[in-house]
Amino acid sequence: MNIPTTSMKQLDESPLTRFHLRVCLYTVGGFFCDGYILGSIGLALPLLTSEMNLGPWWEGWLAASALIGIFAGALIFGPLTDKIGRQKLLLFDLILFVVASLAQLWVTEPVLLLVLRLLLGIAVGADYAIGPALLSEFVPRRFRGRLLSSMNATWTVGFVASYGVGIALQSSMGQDAWKWMLASSAVPAVITLLMRLGSPESPRWLMSKGRVDEAQKIVTKYYGPEYTAQELISDEPAQKANYAALFSRKYIGRTVFAGMFWFCQVFPYFGIGTFLPRIVESFGLGEGHMGEILFNVLLLAGAAAGMFLMDRIPRRAFLIWSFAIVGAALLYLGIQPNAPLVILVPVFLIVAFVLSAAADLETVYPAEIFPTEVRASGVGVASAISRAGAAISALLLPSILDDLGIGPTMLILAGVVGLGLVISIPLAPETRGISLDEAGRAKASPAELKV
Repeated sequence: MNIPTTSMKQLDESPLTRFHLRVCLYTVGGFFCDGYILGSIGLALPLLTSEMNLGPWWEGWLAASALIGIFAGALIFGPLTDKIGRQKLLLFDLILFVVASLAQLWVTEPVLLLVLRLLLGIAVGADYAIGPALLSEFVPRRFRGRLLSSMNATWTVGFVASYGVGIALQSSMGQDAWKWMLASSAVPAVITLLMRLGSPESPRWLMSKGRVDEAQKIVTKYYGPEYTAQELISDEPAQKANYAALFSRKYIGRTVFAGMFWFCQVFPYFGIGTFLPRIVESFGLGEGHMGEILFNVLLLAGAAAGMFLMDRIPRRAFLIWSFAIVGAALLYLGIQPNAPLVILVPVFLIVAFVLSAAADLETVYPAEIFPTEVRASGVGVASAISRAGAAISALLLPSILDDLGIGPTMLILAGVVGLGLVISIPLAPETRGISLDEAGRAKASPAELKV
């Protein structure tokens, strides 16, 4: 094969094309499904617990079941994606989405629902490992932050959309509304599955496996004949696709940082989001669904703001200052839970806005800081650690709210956010504006704290 000569920098700086947008669309579609699946339990949970006469123990387990599944799915499919490829598994997890979503229509016992939510969580965990790895390996450097952050922003759209659909179904479907709320996730899953049919494998992954001809064909077809897959070969020795490499001296700092900053973001996000009706009621923030609607509107606005800011300010400063702002707001809510609504409402909405904006980093940082050979494994471990935090939050929050009240609950969430701040200051690297290979070698730099 006659392979032209060009530099990796030229490929990393290729123009944004319709192909890149297509890859982004069918990748973020999976994250819409992820957010929808996890958000749908919020409104369905009070209805199904009432119908099945379930206590706090079952309520906590059903809320956490998908999150536990994500933990397992991310751990299983991370290294599997690095071993057998991104494209095949990208289709498999959507098929599982569709089947498990529809099966929720026939649930009559909490045990079966628990199993189905676990399976859905496994599919979501697979998508968390596969999606960011695949998208980061296709998109040009200068668009990488915005396109990767669009995954989490779309996740937020799916999360909020599930609330809108849930409210509509609750008013029209009667006693079985919760089944339709949960099963409706099959609709976006089918649409995304159709978009993913015929999608190409990552040429970076193919080159890491020595499959030069296959990689070159993809590069030529989708980038142009002036680019060469040969330049996708890393200068560093290849790593085996397993977790031992991630916990070696070389990568342990990146692994701890990626997992723990994500853990400390999703702990309050899921704790508040899953039990939003109860938390809004505890604060007395409006009647009906108004408090929930306002919170979700600010989640959407925050996700959009995060995309806008992603390539305009340093990643490190974005993360650290977001932890500081959210931590201070939660601390205030914990100390003054009975403050006037004119103060409580803005502070509560600040939590939603800033937490959602910074959550866009969850699909950017982990995909950037690991090399191709272990990228999906690294993202998988980080998402598994994060979902352990989300599951713990979902399991414990009902009991904490019942036993301690809203003030101490907010103080606990503030403590977790504070831990994220403490971890990020020494470990967060700066990866904005550099090539994907350089980002995988980036180190924490306190000087980058200035915006």
